[in-house]
Parts: sequence; C-alpha cells; structure tokens
Amino acid sequence: MRAMDLKALIRDVPGFPRPGILFRDITPLLASTAAFTEVLDLLQVNASSCRPGAIVGIESRGFLFGGPLADRLRLPFVPVRKPGKLPAARMSVEYSLEYGDSQLDIHADALARGQRAYIVDDLLATGGTARASAKLVEIIGGVVAGFGFVVELEALQGRSALNGYDVFSIIRY
Repeated sequence: MRAMDLKALIRDVPGFPRPGILFRDITPLLASTAAFTEVLDLLQVNASSCRPGAIVGIESRGFLFGGPLADRLRLPFVPVRKPGKLPAARMSVEYSLEYGDSQLDIHADALARGQRAYIVDDLLATGGTARASAKLVEIIGGVVAGFGFVVELEALQGRSALNGYDVFSIIRY
C-alpha cells in the first residue's frame, strides 16, 4: 500500500468539531488491517532510524499508533495525557492549539535522564500539541529522538513549530 492509497482512506468531515473546520477522520484507515499495518510499518522504519529508547504517544489517537509501535520495537511506551489522568508525580505544560488552550502531563519518572524518545501522534496541525509533548520529554530529562505522524496538514505549518527536530509524516494535505 502506498501513501496515496492510504490517503484515500482518510474521510473528510466538514464542519467538525465546529463550522469552518475540515476534520480528517482516520477511522476508515483504522478499519483496514492492511492500511493500519502499512502505517505501523512506515512509522517503525522511521522510528528505528532515530534510535529511540522509548515511544511517547500523545493522548488520545497517538496511543493507537504509539502502543503498537512500542510493542514492535520492544520499547517502553510512555503516555502523554490530558490533565487529571496520571496518578503519580507528574510534570505539566500548558499550550495553545487550534481550538483554544490546553494542558498535557507526563509522569515525572517516565524517562531516564538522556533517554531518547520518539513521539507519535495521528495528526500534525499547528504543532502546539507536539511541541508541548517535546517540552515535557525534555523537562523530565529525556531527549526527543524524532516525531512520527500519520497525517500532516501542511497549510497549518506545524512543522515549523518543531524546527530542529526530526519530523516524519506519512500522508500530507
């Protein structure tokens, strides 16, 4: 399966979550075992080249790809969560995203000092969520090895928010 074939499995949903937004829905891609496997294969190749010691998944759709990727690479999986979801000592970062302000948390002991982390999410839009996740990794002493995204919305220039990092995306709009 090629990126163009994968792109055909992304459903456009106009007006979601609010008028004027064109939502790129990945659920048809997830419903195809061949497409899901291909996405994981592509992320695995890129992640491996970054030599990570852990996979960080951004809540919530980053978990769909980050967990299986961590399993394939035999690496620990570290969740970056929305507020109030992590039970132990944690670090937090507030950030802006396309729909308003938010916060992300990571367990303070999730990575060892200097441990390389490959950060995974389904979508790169403005880059705010990804940048906040990178900041969390660095606050707790980790090193961002790279980013892997299934979809990138190039017009929103999220890649520029991640300047200086290795950024990989499979499907670009």
